[in-house]
Amino acid sequence: MNLILQALPVAAPTIGWAVHALFLVRRLRTARTDPLTGLMCRDEFTSRALRAIRRPHTAVLLLDLNGFKQINDTHGHAVGDQVIAAVGHRLAAWCASRGGFAARLGGDEFTALVRLAPDADLDAELTYGLSARISAPLDTGGVTLAPRASIGLCHTAHRPGAGLSELLRGADEAMYTAKRLGDHWRTAGPADVYPTVAGRRAGRPGAHLTLLVPARRRAAS
Repeated sequence: MNLILQALPVAAPTIGWAVHALFLVRRLRTARTDPLTGLMCRDEFTSRALRAIRRPHTAVLLLDLNGFKQINDTHGHAVGDQVIAAVGHRLAAWCASRGGFAARLGGDEFTALVRLAPDADLDAELTYGLSARISAPLDTGGVTLAPRASIGLCHTAHRPGAGLSELLRGADEAMYTAKRLGDHWRTAGPADVYPTVAGRRAGRPGAHLTLLVPARRRAAS
């Protein structure tokens, strides 16, 4: 007993520092994580993606929910939050099974990086895989909804040597094409299609692209 009492003054500072370190780690993890979905935030995704795109068979995706503003307006923001959280969890599970990771960029927009062979069956992967997973019925407690997303994909094999900005820009154009045509997904070709202003399609009011990750927010999805 005396030995324990003698050791306490020595152990107390060590325990205190350990608790403080754990607190800092948790704060850092929280700062890097979106609280609603549990996905990583923009900066953390950028840091990891810059390293991951150097590996072979890498694809970058952008996803934007369709009709999300209507969900918020009709059913309220609490239901909208449930939809965002569910889509985030479903996207994370799909990415994890393909050696990848995902982030929420904000609002109803997400990005992801996965490993996909250049000759992968994209219809199986995206239509019957990711899109079907995202659109599975979601019981919010008051209404059952089937979220739907427009998906754009840009594969590093189609743009050898491209940086993260270029891959995201390609995925962004592909996603907008999918949304315009009412498709589940579209894949980017070897070069950008549209003339751009500050890295974003020309003629789209208020649209802009940051250096590494798209940060646009639209009034309606």
